[in-house]
Amino acid sequence: MTNKITLVIMAAGIGSRFGKGIKQLEGLGPNGEAIMEYSIRDAVAAGFEKVVIVIRKDIQEVFDNSVRKRLGDEVELSYVYQEMDQIPNEYNELIEGRTKPWGTGQAILSCKDEVNGSFLVINADDYYGKEAYEKAYSYLTREESADTEKMQAGMVGFELKNTLSASGGVTRGVCKVDDTDKLIEIRETQNIQYDGTCIKGEYQGEEVEFPEDTVVSMNMFAFTKDFFGVLETGFRKFLEGTLQGTEDKKEFLVPVFIEELLQKNQMEVNVLYSSDRWFGITYQADKEAAKEELAKLYR
Repeated sequence: MTNKITLVIMAAGIGSRFGKGIKQLEGLGPNGEAIMEYSIRDAVAAGFEKVVIVIRKDIQEVFDNSVRKRLGDEVELSYVYQEMDQIPNEYNELIEGRTKPWGTGQAILSCKDEVNGSFLVINADDYYGKEAYEKAYSYLTREESADTEKMQAGMVGFELKNTLSASGGVTRGVCKVDDTDKLIEIRETQNIQYDGTCIKGEYQGEEVEFPEDTVVSMNMFAFTKDFFGVLETGFRKFLEGTLQGTEDKKEFLVPVFIEELLQKNQMEVNVLYSSDRWFGITYQADKEAAKEELAKLYR
């Protein structure tokens, strides 16, 4: 089987802040296109050969009647499902009382049988820009260096000023990067917004001010297939900690897991810079701005 450079789209989220409707399928283009359709076409134009979309079973029919129908045979596309019960049997008691799946780490793990080569992960409701896919594809098809024992990964980094929402505060993975463009740490920072004079956010209960060009992660990561094994081990450890009461996080999140690997010196993350403006639809109020942005970009 030929290894195919694959785009993995995480589209199983509930979107509680968005309100009514399926956020991932919100029609923003002139023919009702969702953001992910623009992402798929940008990725294919950059060289990606396959698309795997992570969804919930209850929304597949809606996907079939919108995204899949419009894309037709433009790209090889398949679905995988992210469900609460997709965990090892010994942890099934954790499902009781839970109302949603286990986070982005579990979403990626659900793709392991559909992805046979290097892959890029994105959020369904985020628009990243053409440059991001070009940088990611170039990274994933590079000639790999044999002089490091650490697992290699890539992360597309954006300037903070290009990722803010006019509708309210946002959470961003604020990054620290060394002078060789290697990621040192990611800090999940809440309620980031421009207050009229500067950009501020909250980290561990304290207010922090950020320069406009601060590098942030928008959950756009590039991995080799080997990452699945490391991720599976991490997920089991997370579930075991939850079962024993030593893990207080509700979801197994990829940026948090990568931060753990960085601190243990087990992974090297190469930062790939994009100057494009990111936009998404976290809130209902974001829709009109997103429509206007897409209309300008794809006339």
